[in-house]
Amino acid sequence: MGFHIFFFVPNVIGYIRILLVLIAWILYSDPRSFVPLYVLSIILDGVDGWAARRLQQTSRFGAWLDVVIDNLGRGMIWNMLYEWGWLVSSVEWCVFVCNHNARGAQWKNSFTESPVWVRAVMAKGFKTPLGILTIAGLHVLPVWLYGYQYEVLSQTLFVPNWLQILGILVLTAGRLLSFAVEMWCIVTHLRFLIDEEEEKKN
Repeated sequence: MGFHIFFFVPNVIGYIRILLVLIAWILYSDPRSFVPLYVLSIILDGVDGWAARRLQQTSRFGAWLDVVIDNLGRGMIWNMLYEWGWLVSSVEWCVFVCNHNARGAQWKNSFTESPVWVRAVMAKGFKTPLGILTIAGLHVLPVWLYGYQYEVLSQTLFVPNWLQILGILVLTAGRLLSFAVEMWCIVTHLRFLIDEEEEKKN
C-alpha cells in the first residue's frame, strides 16, 4: 500500500484545513476568530489543488480528501446557522457518495452525456459564468450568511444593507443552481444502480 501518498504536500495541506475547520467550529461564536480561520481554509482549498498539479502529486485519495474537507466545513456552518442546515449538508454528502462511488477521482470530467445546462455549469472545471456562480453559491453563501447574522458584513466590512441582501439573493441563486445539478447527479446515480441490477438479472 502506498502510504507515501498520505504525505503528499496537497494532502498535508488538507490535514491543516481539517484542523482549521475544527478550531473554527470551536470558536464559531467569535467572528474575529471564526472568519479568518474559515476563510484561510477556503484559500488553502485552492492552494492544495495547485500544489497537486505543480508537484505532480495528484491522487485518488487526495481528490477524495479534498471533497470530504469541503463538505465538513460547509456542513459545519449550515448546521450552526440553521436548525434545518443538516438538510443542505445531507444533500452534499449524498452527492459525494454518488459521484465518487460511480466516477471516482475524475468525477468533474465525467459529465459529457449530461444535459446542456449541467455541462454549462461543469465546463472548464467550473471556469464559466454559470460555473463561477454555482461555486460561489456553494462555498460563499454560508460564509456570507454567517457574516450577515453576526454583523461582520455591516460592523467590520461596512457593507451597506442593500448590498448584503443583494449578495444573499445572488449567492442563493447560485446555490439553487448547484442544488439542481446535485439532484441530477443523485437521479443519474439511482438510474445507474437500477440498470446495474437489471443487467445482473439478465
